[in-house]
Amino acid sequence: MQPEAPAETPSKARVAGRDGSPPGAADGSAGTTTRPGTSDAGPPAESAAERPASPPAVTSEDRAAGSAAAPRTPVVPASPAPAEESGSRTPAAPGSGAEAPAAPGTALAARYYTDPALAEAETRHIFARSWQLVCHESDLPGPGARLTAAVAGREVIVVRTEDGTLAGHLNVCRHRGTRLVTRPEPSGKAIRCPYHGWTYKLDGRLVGAPEARQIPCLDKPRLGLFPVRVESFLGFVFANLDPDATPLAEQCAGLAKAVGHYAGDDLVPVGGSRIHDLASAEVQHANWKVAVDNYLEGYHVPVAHPGLMRLLDYQRYSCEIEEAYALFASPLRDKPSSNWAERLYQRLAAPMPGLTEADRRVWRYAVIYPNTLIDFYPDHVLAWTAIPTAVDRVAVPGAFYTRRGTGLRTRLARRLNIHIGWITNDEDAELVARVQKGLTTPGFEPGPLSRREAAVGWFAGRVRAGLDDAAP
Repeated sequence: MQPEAPAETPSKARVAGRDGSPPGAADGSAGTTTRPGTSDAGPPAESAAERPASPPAVTSEDRAAGSAAAPRTPVVPASPAPAEESGSRTPAAPGSGAEAPAAPGTALAARYYTDPALAEAETRHIFARSWQLVCHESDLPGPGARLTAAVAGREVIVVRTEDGTLAGHLNVCRHRGTRLVTRPEPSGKAIRCPYHGWTYKLDGRLVGAPEARQIPCLDKPRLGLFPVRVESFLGFVFANLDPDATPLAEQCAGLAKAVGHYAGDDLVPVGGSRIHDLASAEVQHANWKVAVDNYLEGYHVPVAHPGLMRLLDYQRYSCEIEEAYALFASPLRDKPSSNWAERLYQRLAAPMPGLTEADRRVWRYAVIYPNTLIDFYPDHVLAWTAIPTAVDRVAVPGAFYTRRGTGLRTRLARRLNIHIGWITNDEDAELVARVQKGLTTPGFEPGPLSRREAAVGWFAGRVRAGLDDAAP
């Protein structure tokens, strides 16, 4: 392993993750991140889909509050001077040619973070209908490579087929329901059930069953594995249980244009953490939406993240919001930090192969609705996801990536970046736990959002809209 690779078992304590910290590490300006990694919290709890559901209380007021969701105007928090009283519009980033909306939207009511019935409804109405990050293409290096991932309370097999394309299936044999794949496998010509030996092609077709003549009405064409849509975007593999979902590349075309040069199928992992490794992921003591909310705003950075305030130019970070994603950018400060690690990082920051000088001193972060979070740093990429394991617990599996041919200077910068990120991660882990505890206070409802929290309002509107169908 290269010396620059930290003991990279990212730990998602940084669900705020924009700081360039390891998976789970939080970023600072536009929001903070969690870094993927090992967890001492033990295996994840049962999924929301396994809990008994009661009718979720989504009210007409909730839906009305979400009517302004998904603004397509770029949103850029301005300087700290409050403008709420005047109702004036916040100027957008220089050269953007757009203005931020005067109102940042409305936060979710407390029950969205504490009600088990709403958590169950999210599994069916949000996660089962959206693109879920499961791995990177490098995790499926050749034909027959397969792994499993959690998607909306189900386990999905993602496999690379003989012709090099990707396929997805539910991880259940059509005979008696046996779990087919239990760990990643680098190769193989077929998928064979370990119970009775039913055998499927990599594309899911049933091709064999022992003593087939003893099975009346065996209709092989109708007994293939249940298909799941998969798509590669920016080199990351996503799965969607909705057969009619709009392709992710179509939903996020603008994101690919903005940050596509950071990513791709040629990225290589740094360290041992992997996005699909849910069992090893850190589990934070918060609802998954608290973690995502934290990532979506930098309003808390001056108070909660002194390191990020020294390192990032808080006044110049920008936020662009589209229907399917939010993209943030934060320049590094020119003034040297008083902290040795941050100051050395400022001096060493150098772009990976494929990036430009314009990327040298900017950290970028993206949220793909609902729960995919990707940090784009000059020295590495961090991708992670927020998977609910209980109404007040979220697993944050993720992984670090770089490009082959990265020079020593960039590798050293990456080590420093990840060190800084773990500090932020620890700060954010405590913050989200505090928020979750406070949200359980009887009678509490959130106050107004700052313009620096406009992406929180966008996310809240998307959640409300997604749960509309769950209303009794």
